[in-house]
Amino acid sequence: MRPEPTFKRIGIISRPRRSNIAEVVPPLLKWLEERGVPAVYDNETATVLKKENAGKTRHQVAQESDLLLVLGGDGTILAAAREAAYHGIPILPINMGSLGFLTSFTVEELYPALESTLAGKATIEERVLLLVERTHNGELLTQQRVLNDAVVHKGTLARMIEVELYINGAFVCRYRADGLIVASPTGSTAYSLSAGGPIVQPGVESILITPICPHTLSDRPVVVQDTSLIELYLSESSDSVFLTLDGQTGVPMQIGDHVRITLAAERLKLIQPPNKTYFEILRNKLKWGEA
Repeated sequence: MRPEPTFKRIGIISRPRRSNIAEVVPPLLKWLEERGVPAVYDNETATVLKKENAGKTRHQVAQESDLLLVLGGDGTILAAAREAAYHGIPILPINMGSLGFLTSFTVEELYPALESTLAGKATIEERVLLLVERTHNGELLTQQRVLNDAVVHKGTLARMIEVELYINGAFVCRYRADGLIVASPTGSTAYSLSAGGPIVQPGVESILITPICPHTLSDRPVVVQDTSLIELYLSESSDSVFLTLDGQTGVPMQIGDHVRITLAAERLKLIQPPNKTYFEILRNKLKWGEA
């Protein structure tokens, strides 16, 4: 007899622009059906299956599932993470792209990973999210949870911007730079890394603040406790400044905007390969030690 699956219903979220999605999903659905595991999938996956009416919004998929199976790259994970964390369900990430720090299972590992997960043998890590709120004159304009980062940055203009940083109410610095990144430990291997920030293990209770091309070279990345209240103020008028959240949502900012960043109450449950350490994943992704 097969062991009773821990997860009764699986939601599938994918990035349909991946050419191999159409090859992976149909046999996957058949595999789940043979094991008596119902599956729902998002509208994007439905377009690949030519069953547009059978798809659901990602919010609905997460709401109706005990587990999210995400087929894509890190960008797809970021989009699914907010829904998964909100509903308190884990994500099983399958890498359908190239470089991915979050999607650490390969396509070849899909079915063994599912077997292990359904048998209740999954290794689940918890990742923190950041709560980002933008206000103007006390009015809440933007509120979103991010897994990787929030970035205040210049738009199309080639000029620097000025951003004031406060931590727990105390003034820290006025940055003149191309932008400022506030990242979680998970986000330390994303935009922050390319801007010269440190790599931080996901379990370290910290938030990273990394300037982008600062005018003053002594302005270096800072790591603070994740219990900190981080506040950013746009201190100079500009027609082209944006707040970008997880690299997916961008909103224009204006002088007087106040960005407040704290640790979110929700956590993302991320299933990881049991035999791959964090540093093994880093070594493979970043090609450490290779000539």
